[in-house]
Amino acid sequence: MPIEPAEQPVIDAVAEGFPAAVGALGRLVRIPSVAFPGFPREPLQASAEAVAQLLRDTGAFTAVEVASAEYATDEGTATGSPAVIARRPAAPGRPTVLLYAHHDVQPAGREELWSTPPFEPTLVGERLFGRGASDDKAGVVTHVAAITAALQALGDDLGVGIAVFVEGEEEAGSRSFDDFLAAHHDVLAADVIVVADSDNVSTTVPALTSSLRGNATATLEIATLDHASHSGMYGGAAPDAVLAAIRLLDTLWDEDGAVAVAGLLQAAPPEGGPAGPSLEDLAVDAALLPGVTPIGRGTVADRLWYGPSITVTGIDVTDVLNASNTLLPSVRARISCRIAPGQAAAEAFAAIERHLRDHLPFGAHLTIADVDLGEPFLVDQSGWAAAAARSALADGWGAEPELTGIGGSIPFISTLTERFPGAQILITGVEDPDTRAHSPNESQDLGVLRRSITAEALLLARLSRRSDR
Repeated sequence: MPIEPAEQPVIDAVAEGFPAAVGALGRLVRIPSVAFPGFPREPLQASAEAVAQLLRDTGAFTAVEVASAEYATDEGTATGSPAVIARRPAAPGRPTVLLYAHHDVQPAGREELWSTPPFEPTLVGERLFGRGASDDKAGVVTHVAAITAALQALGDDLGVGIAVFVEGEEEAGSRSFDDFLAAHHDVLAADVIVVADSDNVSTTVPALTSSLRGNATATLEIATLDHASHSGMYGGAAPDAVLAAIRLLDTLWDEDGAVAVAGLLQAAPPEGGPAGPSLEDLAVDAALLPGVTPIGRGTVADRLWYGPSITVTGIDVTDVLNASNTLLPSVRARISCRIAPGQAAAEAFAAIERHLRDHLPFGAHLTIADVDLGEPFLVDQSGWAAAAARSALADGWGAEPELTGIGGSIPFISTLTERFPGAQILITGVEDPDTRAHSPNESQDLGVLRRSITAEALLLARLSRRSDR
């Protein structure tokens, strides 16, 4: 719908508050809130407290709380990372919207690959660089700034109920997510759920995510020898673990680079679904070097959104600097598998495990550990909330949103739908093709951030006028 005169104060409030939003984002980026095992918990607590204070400062909520949940492990129980929750009750007859983001971030990795310090926010042109600047602390700031602007402009006329859930362990697998939802169900219950953790077509064209692949990650240990041996004495006769690992991993793909695991499904694109990028766009967006060709078969959408993929994300072997003439007895590798919509994650991983055990070379021994599974998801775009989101995105960005799939995974989406089966899901985001989330030199385009805040503030204003829940 076109912007109404009564909505102009919302847009003006976003513009007025935008410098404060950028400042808040910079303060959050300075906190190295990594939830992976082995990283200190104190920055996560500091990050959660900082987010809670931002929410309190909006003046919108009756209560803001930093909380954690216990969850079961193989050894007993563990405590999840600190999350932040808040709730503002709806006016009679008005819907409630749950705004989700996460304040934990990926590890910085090798700092020498960064052009700027990863936890020192650095503005270069229109992009703010730093780990978590986009994924997903910009999502946190989008919610805070949109709430602030809507409340400033509408005051008591902001009738939509607002719940906020800022998770603290999304990058580490959301291990306590279901237990947390169970413990705080009444605070988080909503008619509409906005997940601000996806991407956009470009810095000027917004997107609504329509499909997500699932994921299965695992650590493999391939062993061939009881202990290391001299490569001069036994090389050429005794199989070392590096050779076995290379041969085993190579069986996961065919000569085109397509996944070669029997039992992994390829989904059919939904009728009227997004066409996806061209091969030329893929080469640019994925930063392929000159002469490097894409892998797989079919359209780019078939490869990225509706088909499986397997990636080796880490290998533990002797580094080149310390290499010696030795046959290694064992090798560890971490694999990340993306699962097509429509296939259960457990079924897909069973097919992968079966393939690995059936293709072990030289009688090598295989141990599989640290398995994490997440379900794929197709997002229903037919509801009134999706229509309202498309309208708000169009007006907030000045461009019609496109429906897109993403090859990545947001495993907790299926958990949200199980806990809140009547809620409509909207997946938005603040990323763009140059964001480099999870990579060195992650950055947030500030124009995208401002347009995202504007769109969400308009959505809150329009949901405030909806009375036929």
